Amino acid sequence: MTRSIRGVLVAALACIAWSAQAQPPPAHGPAPRGAQHFDARFNHNHYYPMHGAYVRELPHAPVVINRGSSSFFYSGGVWYRPRGPHFVVVPAPIGVFVPVLPAFYTTLWVGGLPYYYANDTYYTWNAAQSGYEVVAPPSEEQASTQPPPASEQQASTPPPPSDELFVYPQNGQSEEQQASDKYECHRWAAAQSGFDPTQSGGGVPPEQAGEARDNYQRATRACLEGRGYSVR
Repeated sequence: MTRSIRGVLVAALACIAWSAQAQPPPAHGPAPRGAQHFDARFNHNHYYPMHGAYVRELPHAPVVINRGSSSFFYSGGVWYRPRGPHFVVVPAPIGVFVPVLPAFYTTLWVGGLPYYYANDTYYTWNAAQSGYEVVAPPSEEQASTQPPPASEQQASTPPPPSDELFVYPQNGQSEEQQASDKYECHRWAAAQSGFDPTQSGGGVPPEQAGEARDNYQRATRACLEGRGYSVR
């Protein structure tokens, strides 16, 4: 190959490479599987899947939220909707209720009212529903991570005790076995107590929620301890 022909080929390849790099990204379609974003708002500082990212399978035992004809799946502060044979990550629907907050959240104060923030989503405690409501974002100029004086806090808005149990496998159970045991104990405790934390308000009248929640927690703890776990 002569030097002149080689030079023409190199120039052509360089032009093709530049053209490929200059093409804009697709305007539509899901984000790549596994794509994440870093949520640094209010120094929250956690990674979450990007809205539009798709997954083949949901996390184990997500909370199912039905809203009209639409179904949402909630787990760890991430919201999913069915998309064909898979699932897509979506923004949280305003106005729905969840039984527990994500494992990581940032508490904000707006006008004496606590908001709980995670993954571009804001929650407030709703005592009438015995759950956390997804609400519209408050004004960021008015939001603060520093709590106001106790005299300025709204006394009727503290969240209930956490439903989260810290479970330690004492017999070397695998992650798969732990997930299976937790789910089976959840189902058994819900049947025994009549309280299901995956349902709005636990699936019981508000006046019964406190006692039913305690019964559910005791039943779950007893079940897990009976299967060789330390529960706190």
